[in-house]
Parts: sequence; structure tokens; C-alpha cells
Amino acid sequence: MSIVGGMDVHRKQLTFDYVDRATGELQRGQIAPADRRRLAVWLRRFDGMSNVEFAVEGCTGWRYVVEELRQAGVTAHLAEPADTAAARGPKKRAKTDRADSKLLRELLDGDRIPECWIPPAQILECRALLGLYHDLRREHTGWIQRVHAVLFHQGAEALGNNGVNTDEGRARLRLVAAEQLSPAGQLQITTAVAMLDVLEVHLDELRQQLRHAARHLRGAKTLIEAIYGVGPITALALCCWLAGTNRFSSSRKAVRFAGLDVTVHSSDGKRSPGRLSRQGPAILRWCLYEAGKTSARANAPNHRYYAQVRQRIDGKRAALSQGRRIVRQAHHILTALGEDAFAKV
Repeated sequence: MSIVGGMDVHRKQLTFDYVDRATGELQRGQIAPADRRRLAVWLRRFDGMSNVEFAVEGCTGWRYVVEELRQAGVTAHLAEPADTAAARGPKKRAKTDRADSKLLRELLDGDRIPECWIPPAQILECRALLGLYHDLRREHTGWIQRVHAVLFHQGAEALGNNGVNTDEGRARLRLVAAEQLSPAGQLQITTAVAMLDVLEVHLDELRQQLRHAARHLRGAKTLIEAIYGVGPITALALCCWLAGTNRFSSSRKAVRFAGLDVTVHSSDGKRSPGRLSRQGPAILRWCLYEAGKTSARANAPNHRYYAQVRQRIDGKRAALSQGRRIVRQAHHILTALGEDAFAKV
């Protein structure tokens, strides 16, 4: 028996569409509410069957669906969302969950599914931790910006070079707030400092977990040793999103995946040229930018080129150019390692 199908994932329901190739029997329906337990129960209908394949679009929620499909002995295919939408062709009717699951089934049945790489479980866990770390860092920066905005809005004096990231800076902030801010402004500063304290505790704990993971992953450890400016967190991000056998056929495609390539004029008029595409994971792009800035050091191997770009354009463009260089180097290293990049050391 050979069964092929598609499954459209949403928060409230999973819409399925599958066909038995031998008999031509078609089954359609929904699994609601959409959770791991109910999906596992539904998949029992395929117990003892061989050659059962389902395609799932790579949107939010695909992880547990793919895990349960594999647990039930079903071959899971992850479809790239943009390419799947392009395969739909010109829109002639309303887009529905039923139509999406049918499209996935037809693409899989015709061997035209735009396959996405399904990472190992440990890589998915590391990706989740990296995403959390990035969110906390952004939130931390946001609260610092709120502090400076409150001080400026009420005409308080600037904090100086220490800012609010040091004990001395925090003490200075409390003194300025007490003497120069209104009661509401003082409450704003007190709340901001409390939030910063909480965020820093979580950031420290998470940073230790990420460094531990990077030290015990062969790909990340190799990148730290081979590329100047790449620390544990950047190396782990590169390994999580760029490693794997035949992930990218060229370093240029790896740079494009990271969202560091420069856009060109688009004929539809919706994309302006000369800007970053900003595609791919934001955490990876942020790590590469921070790693690229290390070339500003006088002892950096690529400091001369960095300085030339900074003088000709600016420091931001110089850091981005180094970020692209790091991606290219990492691509070649991880390609040589292949699946060994995920080995524990």
C-alpha cells in the first residue's frame, strides 16, 4: 500500500488530504484542536502500513507535526513556504486550508515538492535557545533606550559614558532620577532598572547554556578555532543554520540565506535596490554583524580591508562585508565536515 498526502498546519486545526495510490481512494478532513496528542491518535490509522508519505509546509508548528509523523513511521517532507506558494500559480480563487493541503499532496505525488532540510532534534533545541537569547537581548536594549528617552523627555542630564550597564552607571541613574525627574518619571526609571536586572539574570544563564552547547558540538568548535571573531554563540548559530550535508551548493547561496546579500532593482517595483535582503534568521544576521565588527581591532587579520571600507563608506557597511566573509568561510568548513558537524565532542 502506498499513501501520499498533504497536511496544512494551523493553530486551531490540521487539515489533511491524502490518497491511496493503489485504490485511488481520497480522504479529506481536519484534526481539531491541533495538538500533539490528537495528531498521534489520528496517525494510528497508518499502523502497519508501509510507504506512507506526508508533506507539511515549513511554517510555525511544523516541528511537532513532523516529529509525530516520524514517530508513527510516516515519511515526512517539509515544504519551503515561498516556493510552495509560487507553485500554486496565479491566484484564481480564494485560498483555503483544504486547497493548501491538496496542493501539498499534488506536489508530493508529482515529485515536485520544494524540500526543506529537517534539522536533528539537538539543532532544533539550540535554535530555540538562540532565538530566546536574541529576544532577551532586544528586550534589554529596548529598556535601555526607554531609560534614555525618559531622561531626555524631562530634560535630565546625560548619564555619561558609563550609561546604565555598570553598577556605577546605575547608581548615577538613581541619583539623577531622584533629583531631576517627576514622580512618574522616577517610577518609569525604577521599573526599567528592575526589568534590566531580571533580563540580565536570564541572559547570563542562557549565555552559559549556549557556550556549553557550542563547546560540545564539533562544527561550532571548529568554527571558533578557524575563523577570527567567531565566538561560541556565533559559531553555534552558524552551525545550526548552515551545517549539514549539501545544505548549500555555493557560499553565495549561504550568504543569501543569511540575508546579507544586497538587493537589486525588482521589476515589480516593490523592492528598492542597494539594501540588505534581511531574509533568513534574524539571530544569525545579528551574530554575523557583531562578529564582523571585531575586524575593527588593529590586530585583526582583515583589519586593513575593514578600515578601507569604513573610510570609503562607513563602519556598518564594513562590518557587514566582514559578516559575508565569515559566512563564506563557515560554509566551506561546514561543508567539509558534513554530518560530522553535529557530532558531540
